[in-house]
Amino acid sequence: MIFIDACFRKKTPYTPIWMMRQAGRYLTEYKEVRKQAKNFLDLCKRVDLATEVTLQPIDILDVDAAILFSDILVIPHEMGLDIEFEEGFGPRFLQTIKDIESLKMLKDEAYKRLDYVYECVKSVRDKLPKDKALIGFSGAPWTLATYMIEGSGSKSYEKSKKMLYKDPKILHSLLESLSNEIKQYLSMQIKAGANAVMLFDSWANALEKNKYIEFGWNYLKNITKYLKSEFPHIPIVIFPRGVGAFLESLDGDFEVLGIDWQIDMYQAKQRVGDKFVLQGNLEPARLYDYQSMKEGVIQIIESMKNKGHIFNLGHGMIKDLPRENAIELVKLVRELSSKYN
Repeated sequence: MIFIDACFRKKTPYTPIWMMRQAGRYLTEYKEVRKQAKNFLDLCKRVDLATEVTLQPIDILDVDAAILFSDILVIPHEMGLDIEFEEGFGPRFLQTIKDIESLKMLKDEAYKRLDYVYECVKSVRDKLPKDKALIGFSGAPWTLATYMIEGSGSKSYEKSKKMLYKDPKILHSLLESLSNEIKQYLSMQIKAGANAVMLFDSWANALEKNKYIEFGWNYLKNITKYLKSEFPHIPIVIFPRGVGAFLESLDGDFEVLGIDWQIDMYQAKQRVGDKFVLQGNLEPARLYDYQSMKEGVIQIIESMKNKGHIFNLGHGMIKDLPRENAIELVKLVRELSSKYN
């Protein structure tokens, strides 16, 4: 699998490519499947439907890896927080973590109640071509904790930060519980057939450096250390969004570091060195215009030269991006990067 080879810095004929949110509303096929589910959570729980949408980008775009179709919030949901997905708003928890009492109400061993995820992993892996990788994933502890405290996405993270500074022991306790769940959750995905796993820390940019290291990165390091001890052959990708200002401070036992579009890829390479393979980082909106997309691809490919690189977007696909440009993006990356074989 070219994606797995690239994760381990093996020589590849071209730079492998996949896209965050590659299964989504920009594909008419996805929207048709989505109509068959009661709601978004139901779509994640329906193994047949989740399998179908996971495979769609492989069939339509010919990307080098599929990523499991699910949601990062299934862990908090199975820990006992009821969730609803409101059209046009996003996920919202009906209960939140406010204090030590609400923390005690959380249920342990949530990973044991996520069989539908593992069944989907197995189903996809059985149907996926052998040369295509399957990426399992989870939200990172800090990102999951912010949703559980705020109740939904946030711009200011007031409740989370208030807890961080006023009641850090409560937050650390929550982060520890989430870390334990994530270790087993990703282990179960690997046992079900995932060829790689990824951790999304979508709200890493909410904190200053020292606090992110303490409340975010250190927990990721703990998770990856455990996973590498159990599954040394499985590559791990971490995507800490918005931490370009201190990339050189990041360390840990994993292979691939996702880079968002807010930092130039050449600068990221200079600051990270050879510690990690880099993944990213085309600005998703460039796909609105073919020429703009091509210019962005050339800049990234010329910076990385098919060495220690997996091509991706700097964040997820936008819902109204033209699918024809997504298809052309895959072709462009293969064509332009192959000259550095």
